[in-house]
Amino acid sequence: MSYVEKIKYGEKAEKDYDIRTAMEEATRCLLCEDAPCSKGCPAGTNPGKFIRSIRLRNFKGAAETIRENNILGGCCSLVCPYGNLCEKECARCGIDEPIKIGKLQKFAIDHEKESGMQILKASEKKLGKKVACIGSGPASLACAAKLAQEGVDVTIFEQFEKAGGVLTYGITPSRLPQEVIEHDIDQVRNLGVEFKFNTRIEGKEGIENLLKEYDAVFVGVGLWSGSIPDIKGKDSKGVYSAQEFLKKARENNGDIEIGEDVLIIGGGDVAMDCASTSKQVGAKNVAIVYRRTIEEAPSYYEEIRYVQSMGIPIHTRFAPEEILADSNGNVEKMLFKSWDNVSEMTMKADTVVFAIGQKPSEDYKDVEYPKGVFVNGDIVNGGLTVVQAVADGKQSAEEILNYLA
Repeated sequence: MSYVEKIKYGEKAEKDYDIRTAMEEATRCLLCEDAPCSKGCPAGTNPGKFIRSIRLRNFKGAAETIRENNILGGCCSLVCPYGNLCEKECARCGIDEPIKIGKLQKFAIDHEKESGMQILKASEKKLGKKVACIGSGPASLACAAKLAQEGVDVTIFEQFEKAGGVLTYGITPSRLPQEVIEHDIDQVRNLGVEFKFNTRIEGKEGIENLLKEYDAVFVGVGLWSGSIPDIKGKDSKGVYSAQEFLKKARENNGDIEIGEDVLIIGGGDVAMDCASTSKQVGAKNVAIVYRRTIEEAPSYYEEIRYVQSMGIPIHTRFAPEEILADSNGNVEKMLFKSWDNVSEMTMKADTVVFAIGQKPSEDYKDVEYPKGVFVNGDIVNGGLTVVQAVADGKQSAEEILNYLA
């Protein structure tokens, strides 16, 4: 019988390093003078420097390097696509395999947490300026942290009851546990940044109202409207966008009714998260259907390998054609057609989740922003990585500081 990975919802998929294993891995580092790995990080986390510190057992220094450059160092250690960024640039790739930079980063942040370190501090000199950040996702958190360190009073407005945006509501906790998110957010909160939850800022009108009270506004609202193709049966009961599905699972700690058969449509990391979540919350049969080839799938290789280790098949080159419902309007099965229109495939389904892209909500779509408003993160780049959102937030903070000067 083949081995299939089975973990419960919220259980960690991989063990963290302890001191011995972290030291062993750091010792493999070639200590490159130009540290190509550091050039591969959009947020400038500087792995070359923090790995050197770990090699010298200076775990405090390693944590300082990470936190000073990346306010979300804990989250990024778990969700960064390392194989496409810093680890791809590692000099050891030409010898055997790259240094496990993400796991070393997690080790250093764990040391920070266990030691009770507070590395970042707000400036004692206040600028007498106030900035509002809309949304509490990665871009806003990075922007707010940078501004607070420079003496700006910052308030983050969040429509949901918890901070974190996509971190808290859009990634399965097996990959990103809530305590890691909370620890990173605490670093922002400890800088004096104020959070106002359950407060939705309604598009351009809401922004203009904020400008009457604040000197500048940062818009980092992300992409919270899921895309569902205009096919017959799309309004059936049991059809979700990926954002709706992952958010519902996290809010209910995995206690959701999805039936035995679940289909995930899409080939990105979000699709993989939906698939692993479905399996963890009790679905008997989970399958991914993707309209292109596996080589063209945008998901990080490790995420594809992970869902396959859970026994989840990926059917490629089939596109959704129609959702078929029973007499009560509940999803019953789904029809697909192959890329060349030669073959058809019908699959049983109690739940269908579309993970085929996100878009901004209607009140932030095609908005013309007035002077004093800065926009960045997923709403601008279309949805990339958490570490890119951190870089975007830092960049906007610099622009806001120049504007306020």
